[in-house]
Amino acid sequence: MLTTRPERWQRFLQDIQNYASLPQPLEMQGSLVRVTGLVLEAAGVRAPVGAVCSVGVPGESPVTAEVVGFHGDRAYLMPTGELHGLASGAQVVPLPVPQIPPRLGVENHPWRRSEDRGLHLPMGEGLLGRVVDAHGHPMDRGGPLQDVLNEPMVRRPINAMDRDPVRQPLDTGVRAINSLLTVGRGQRIGLFAGTGVGKSVLLGMMARYTAADVIVVGLIGERGREVKEFIEDILGDEGLQRAVVVAAPADAPPLVRMQGASYATAVAEHFRDKGQHVLLLMDSLTRYAMAQREIGLAIGEPPATKGYPPSCFAKLPQLVERSGNGLNGVGSITAFYTVLTEGDDPQDPIADAARGILDGHIVLSRELAESGHFPAIDVEKSISRVMTAVAPRDHLEGARRARQWMAKFNKARDLIQLGAYVPGADPELDAAVKVHPQLVALLQQGMQERAPLEASRRALLRLNPAGQPQNQAGG
Repeated sequence: MLTTRPERWQRFLQDIQNYASLPQPLEMQGSLVRVTGLVLEAAGVRAPVGAVCSVGVPGESPVTAEVVGFHGDRAYLMPTGELHGLASGAQVVPLPVPQIPPRLGVENHPWRRSEDRGLHLPMGEGLLGRVVDAHGHPMDRGGPLQDVLNEPMVRRPINAMDRDPVRQPLDTGVRAINSLLTVGRGQRIGLFAGTGVGKSVLLGMMARYTAADVIVVGLIGERGREVKEFIEDILGDEGLQRAVVVAAPADAPPLVRMQGASYATAVAEHFRDKGQHVLLLMDSLTRYAMAQREIGLAIGEPPATKGYPPSCFAKLPQLVERSGNGLNGVGSITAFYTVLTEGDDPQDPIADAARGILDGHIVLSRELAESGHFPAIDVEKSISRVMTAVAPRDHLEGARRARQWMAKFNKARDLIQLGAYVPGADPELDAAVKVHPQLVALLQQGMQERAPLEASRRALLRLNPAGQPQNQAGG
């Protein structure tokens, strides 16, 4: 153990001498030999999968591309920008690998070449209140980013045994979620919905009302019009002040859409590692999978279920597992991922895969949305897998009782509408019919209305088939 300053300086100089004596490998340059769709094929370049390269011809702006595969001595790259100006024979040059300098007083610290050849993008407090693209470039015309440092976009995963379990409830400000689908801090939950049922509005409500230090919003594969509308009309100035918005619209190349999701997750990890509680809202996980499908099929990967190659189902858990609680209670990432169900089919392959890797799912019903019930959360088809660990016993009992009333009423809905329901024949159905208006009022909420967690719990416990308020604990 080095204790004195002369010893540390001696070790420092020895490290420099050792580094200078090591042979330095030369970076190999290649040339572009083929362009097929969005896939660039290069010869003469040896770079690992995930490495970033510059492709260009003299006199033209180079295109950044990432190595996504190889075959023999040919490397397959996917561009992050337009291909205009590229020609056969364009130079393919791997970007320089960052050097890690030695740190005094730390053992085993010789200078070395980093294994991370991927993108290094801006991270830091300067991102708060800003809208950036998948490369960290500002989109809001607010000037250059301040107080940021370039850090690697991909980090080492956290050992599952080192994570804190989900034990603290999280106030989302949405009464239906707080009362019947209570979310825990560090939970990862899916928002399953078709098109036009109000998922963006629900995300905006959670962005404004959730008890979190930082909000990170990833708009992946959405229409360009929706990006601005979500920021101005749904997120609002209040939500944007503590938020970072990463936008990769639908017209962006597939690799850029995937990088947008990874960048949003990396920003959330950055703030989590600083001890802050982060809410990550990603819209949508399906667009991320579609981008990977485009890349996989373009490089020759065989299609599997509904055209999705196997790599899609491997990439999803790799992205989702990056969120969650941090090490030893240092920060957390509570993540909501929207999942588009094509044709409102709950058995869509991406939706089915997402249900298996997430800690619960919230289903938005088109039938409820068409009837004017907002937020259109179908509580019977939704579940929070950590609610039993974060909610008190009376809250769990009240939620179980409310679910039973809803199920009983929905099974007998046709009989009630036809006038075939006779009061007194089934006491449980009688109670469900009487409490149904109270349940509907509990689950509906205006866009500008906030429902705190404790107030939502008290409202749930006050449900009474007799129509009279009950004296419950905390009420």
